Amino acid sequence: MDSAALPTLLERALASDRLHSGYLLSGSRDATRAIALAFARASVCERGHVCEECAGCRRSGPKEEITIDGTGKRGPLFRQIGDHPDLFWVERGEDDTRVRIGQVRALQTALRLQSGEGGRRIAIIADAEWLNVESQNALLRLLEEPPPKTALVLVTSSAAGLLATVRSRCQRVKLPAEAHDPLAEPEAAAWVGRFENVGRTSVADLLDWAEEFRGARALAAAQLEAWLELATAWLRRRVAERVSEGGGVRGELDAARTLSDCRQALVQRNANPQMTAERALLALQAGVR
Repeated sequence: MDSAALPTLLERALASDRLHSGYLLSGSRDATRAIALAFARASVCERGHVCEECAGCRRSGPKEEITIDGTGKRGPLFRQIGDHPDLFWVERGEDDTRVRIGQVRALQTALRLQSGEGGRRIAIIADAEWLNVESQNALLRLLEEPPPKTALVLVTSSAAGLLATVRSRCQRVKLPAEAHDPLAEPEAAAWVGRFENVGRTSVADLLDWAEEFRGARALAAAQLEAWLELATAWLRRRVAERVSEGGGVRGELDAARTLSDCRQALVQRNANPQMTAERALLALQAGVR
């Protein structure tokens, strides 16, 4: 992706050489990451876009990516984009379910140092929805008092999981939502059948169901995240059907709110996946009875 594909807000920031301290990109994972990367690379291009010819573009160009480790034991806490010293990329470690506070602090330290090239500096926080409250509060210090010519770019599928204080300090760039129906996925059929029967499922069986999200937290949390998305989509479809039939939907709406709270707890408070699944299942059952 080149800079021609950048949203107008980002193009204007580069053209005027007036970077805001923070940008919040929300939308599909691939599209937001591509735009954030293009913005970072364009910021160091001598021609103001990704020309692929100047020294800045050559340094920020594709390189074999170093695997990030959120603990810093088996890899770096963050990496450069290409090998450019002024472009930073932070994301969850390979086995992590969140962006760790240690990664944010390491980025803070790096950004407080003098710019390697003396120009703009961009730090991209991919997986920003996986920042817990402590990490987000640490980022606030950078957003409130950024080093000169430095911008943070938060990339997220949804801004809802971020603190209001973080959102308010960023310029928002929301990409058009891609049409995606998780219920249309082939593997969804088995889950939908279980959802349809959840109102008649015993509590003991619900607890057994929740045990499917036991095990290594990274894998269990990822599976539960996908399950919560699917359950929420199923609830939306049920609400639409009941409204068209003139039925009440208060229970379904209450259940949807609980599922949203469960996802937030999973992301921001590092909640136990099995216990979070129990709460979600009991709410789902109560909502559809």
